[in-house]
Formats: sequence, structure tokens, C-alpha cells
Amino acid sequence: MSTRTAPVQERTATTTWKTDPIHSSAQFKVKHMMISNVKGEFGAITGSLQFDSNDPTKSKVEASIDAATITTGDTQRDAHLKSPDFFDAEKFPTLAFQSTSVSKNGKDELTVAGDLTIHGVTRPVVFVVEGPSEPAKDPWGNTRIGLAATTRINRKDFGLTWNAALETGGILVGEEVTINLEVQFIKA
Repeated sequence: MSTRTAPVQERTATTTWKTDPIHSSAQFKVKHMMISNVKGEFGAITGSLQFDSNDPTKSKVEASIDAATITTGDTQRDAHLKSPDFFDAEKFPTLAFQSTSVSKNGKDELTVAGDLTIHGVTRPVVFVVEGPSEPAKDPWGNTRIGLAATTRINRKDFGLTWNAALETGGILVGEEVTINLEVQFIKA
């Protein structure tokens, strides 16, 4: 009598998560007049995460943001940012990110590299990611996770070149932009 064992199948730990746009934010800050930062935010974040809890380096993320949802607390500035001088939201309605690689930095930190598209220009960027958190049930029975991600870009690399010289020297809008994301995902 021969004893044959069935081949061991590797259990997948990959789960799919969808962005919760109500509990997610994409914020940015940039120097104004070389003296202080102006902060702003985009709404309407959508996206998905394919997360492998056994090997996070096999995970993938994609996201998009509606460029017309930009708000800085000043309607004139917001209109200018949506105009062809900056985001040209009518011609380029979406900011998008597609991951290309994930690496572990430590117990609760990842580095997510990918392609960021702004104003029709795609460039590689790297986000430092805190999380994702442990899954938790919400009061409605959904399973959620959250994460925070940060990167810095040069806006000129994305064709956002408008500026004005100041009488006292310097420029009105800085080139370096810090992007901070706070994202909640719901298990699909």
C-alpha cells in the first residue's frame, strides 16, 4: 500500500480593500512667499489595496483623486489652482498613483514606490507608509484598516511651473510640496 500525500497548497493571505473616501484625506503643503506654508486638501479619493499580510512586499495599491476637489480655504486661490496655470483640472481631471514596489522598513513601516501622475505628467515617487493598522470591525460590520503615507515632490517635475517674483526677492510659490495621506480602507 502506498501512501501519497496531496501537494501542499500555499494559502494566500492577500485581501482586497477599497478606499473609504469619507474617512480618507490627501493634504499638501507648499511654501508661500518664502515665509510660511499654505496647506490644502483634495477630496474624492478612490482606490484599492491588494494587501498580502504574509509578505507585504507583494502588496499593490492604486489611487486617484479628483483635481477639481482642491481646497485651500481661499476660493480665489482654489480657482487659480484649478486653472491652466496649475492643475488645469478641466484638461487633467485626475491625479493618480500606481505602486510598482513595496519594501519593509521596520515593524510598522513600509516604503511604497510607484508612478504618480499630476497634470498629465507621470514621475516615480516614494511614499513612506506608517501601517497598515490591524484590521478592526466598525459598528456596521465592515472590516477596516488604515495607514498614513508621506512623500515630497518638486511641483515643476509635473509641469506645475507657474510662479511670480516678489519685490523683495524670491518667489511667491515654493517648488517643494509635501504630500500627506491618511487613508481608511474597507475590506471588499
